[in-house]
Amino acid sequence: MRYEIPSPMLAKAAAAVPDPAKTTGGMLFEPKWDGFRGLIAWDGKTLEIGSRGAKPLTRYFPELVEKLPPLLPGPCLLDGEIVVATGAPRSQRLDWEALSQRIHPAASRVALLAEQTPAMFIAFDLLAEGDDLLQSVPFGERRARLERMLADAQHPLHLTRTTEDRDVAVQWLAEFEGAGLDGVVAKPLDQLYAPGKRTLIKVKHARTADVVALGYRIHKSGSGVGSLLVGLYNDDGVLRQVGGVAAWSNTRRQELIDELAPLVERDDEGAAVKGEGERSRFTGAKDVSFVRLRPERVLEVRYDQLEGARFRHTVQFERWRPDRDARSCTYDQLETVEGYDLAEVLT
Repeated sequence: MRYEIPSPMLAKAAAAVPDPAKTTGGMLFEPKWDGFRGLIAWDGKTLEIGSRGAKPLTRYFPELVEKLPPLLPGPCLLDGEIVVATGAPRSQRLDWEALSQRIHPAASRVALLAEQTPAMFIAFDLLAEGDDLLQSVPFGERRARLERMLADAQHPLHLTRTTEDRDVAVQWLAEFEGAGLDGVVAKPLDQLYAPGKRTLIKVKHARTADVVALGYRIHKSGSGVGSLLVGLYNDDGVLRQVGGVAAWSNTRRQELIDELAPLVERDDEGAAVKGEGERSRFTGAKDVSFVRLRPERVLEVRYDQLEGARFRHTVQFERWRPDRDARSCTYDQLETVEGYDLAEVLT
């Protein structure tokens, strides 16, 4: 049976591990793996790896294409995370840099990295088993079937651990960071699979968001990238500027000019197209123009809070996200803070 790979179910950020007692059907907690989201579709003959975006991951992980089929008991559709671990035995941790290098256009490079930094797959949901399509089945039942299916799973196929104990999840949040994990995910047991919807809950060690590189301003020295402008898509599908990333080193500013050159928008004569930045009362006559980039490259940034439709302060660069599709960078990924009466704070 050939499976149609759906958009993966997503999570919305929360400031703290939620209380399962406040849910009607209970809740299961999982470690939040820091990798590429992957959906493994195995029909008994061909294995495909879908992603969170429009880009299939199959060609980038030939070792998984080769090694996973013998480990699977039959045709199935799995949801999980692709990760790479590096380090000495008993002191390994997830390695984001090694993983991100796996997205490479050259087949020879992909093959070499598959040997040098082989990936593993961490399964955490089962969307189909044989002829049984399970997206309309509650998560608790899907998880039970996944545990039976992968009871004897062997590396590089792994089943993520879970707990229904909130105290254990809080402990994971504190301890697992040392192994390179970046938080905890909470999943209601009675929830059906909702492709593309942010109905799960994630608790990370810091607020982060995936944003689109819109353009850059030249550094005040006249050389290199001074700030990188970033944006998010609103509900109408319009890409809005939401802030900027700065504080690059002198060397990095020059490197970014070369790295971003293929994305620079150019006119018919080959000149870089300039955009006009948003002007505030603080900018005065300051030049707010910038070099426009095609909205294709995604980066993860750290931010403190949102004010209106923009980040309150300059955000900090975390990492490039070559596995992300620019169109997936929307406002609904951001943590929303409940209102609170200022008078209560002042009292």
